[in-house]
Amino acid sequence: MNQKIKRSIKFSLTIAVITFVLAAIFSSFSSSVLNNVSWVIGLIIVLLIVLIGIIFDMLGIASTAAKEAPLHAMAAEKVTGAKEAVNIYKNADKFASFCNDVIGDISGIVSGSALTIVILDITRLLQGTTEPTPQIFLSVFLTSLVAALTVGGKALGKYFAINSSTQIILLAGKIIFFIQDKLKIRVLPKSNKK
Repeated sequence: MNQKIKRSIKFSLTIAVITFVLAAIFSSFSSSVLNNVSWVIGLIIVLLIVLIGIIFDMLGIASTAAKEAPLHAMAAEKVTGAKEAVNIYKNADKFASFCNDVIGDISGIVSGSALTIVILDITRLLQGTTEPTPQIFLSVFLTSLVAALTVGGKALGKYFAINSSTQIILLAGKIIFFIQDKLKIRVLPKSNKK
């Protein structure tokens, strides 16, 4: 079997396992938190999950839209995070897959299940009403609102990702530099590419 195909299969299996683990963690965490807070706090948590999905979607697209030359120029000038930004660029396929497919998709799924918990909480509060119409209207409205914010936010994020990709990737590089340098947690693999 071709070496590239083997690496691709290995990466795909690794991503699938990481997705499974992260989805289980995020879903369990959000469910346990949402069961212990009011519906207002629950709705804020849902919106934060949506925001995380939008940000990571933007990061993934920016990594594929970035230009290599400005990143190398900043790395040569020893700009903090530029070396990490170059590493993001050189691993754009994996970085984008992780950001868009793993975090982005998990955020979409978790926000949907979290919204269900919020809607059920609100429905319990409205049980005194004889008409089911308010609950149905509320469910449709909140689901539509979260869907609109997700899609609209990702569309806006794509615009910024394409038009400000260098700045976005440099900022991501600075955050990764901080995590790796100060917290001593390896986020990106060391780049072997020239």
